[in-house]
Amino acid sequence: MKILVDKKKCTGCRKCEEECPKGGVIWTIDRKTEIAKASNLEYCHQCTICAGKCPEGAIKIVRDDN
Repeated sequence: MKILVDKKKCTGCRKCEEECPKGGVIWTIDRKTEIAKASNLEYCHQCTICAGKCPEGAIKIVRDDN
């Protein structure tokens, strides 16, 4: 699974981090660019809340084809 963040759309609002059940464990916001990045995906439950709550529509969830 991958969480893709469109860098052109992301405003660094932190909504993904706030709404995610694992928040700060998975999400980081780059201080220089103010772009969200999903890391530590082993903690992700694949709930897709982050994508649904993103006000800019900048997050896309790509699941593996298994």
